[in-house]
Amino acid sequence: MSVMEELNLVGCCGIFCGLCSKYQSKAPSRCIGCQLGEQHSWCSIYRCCVMKRGFTTCAECEEYPCERYSRRGWGTDQWSQTAQESLNSIKEIGMRGWLEEQRRRRLLLEDLLDNYNEGRSMSFYCLAVALMPFGLIDKAINELKEKLAINQIDNSDIKAKATTLRGIIQGLAREAGIELKLRKKGG
Repeated sequence: MSVMEELNLVGCCGIFCGLCSKYQSKAPSRCIGCQLGEQHSWCSIYRCCVMKRGFTTCAECEEYPCERYSRRGWGTDQWSQTAQESLNSIKEIGMRGWLEEQRRRRLLLEDLLDNYNEGRSMSFYCLAVALMPFGLIDKAINELKEKLAINQIDNSDIKAKATTLRGIIQGLAREAGIELKLRKKGG
């Protein structure tokens, strides 16, 4: 997928769909992203930004951050804070530069899912890759590889690898002041 094809994974609100567990899922109910999917019809931000004004993201709008954006409760959880940071970044460095960073994040996430997911870590990895600097994720992977190299963890035990990597990532996030807290379903 080219950097500009990643444009289809940009939510107008600033969320990058390529880092979402609903997009990364292999389930039949998998989301294909805000730009391509039909699920956006319920989203007032999408209707305003894309359908009414013809923008790709709210970053293009002179009124951002507007009352409609704020009314959605944006800024009150980790994903919406990331969305706002993304829109600010798009304004600063442009869509192409921001997309290059998001592509790098998506590829890193897909590597984590391919090599260190025992079937229960997807949402955690999605959140970690969205919120943490690349260097911390790389540091966590390297620390895990060191443990594998000295046989502290069995390389064939995917559950042990996933558990260890999640612990390393969580510790590095905590040291950096980043809270990796998944929302509970229904709450």
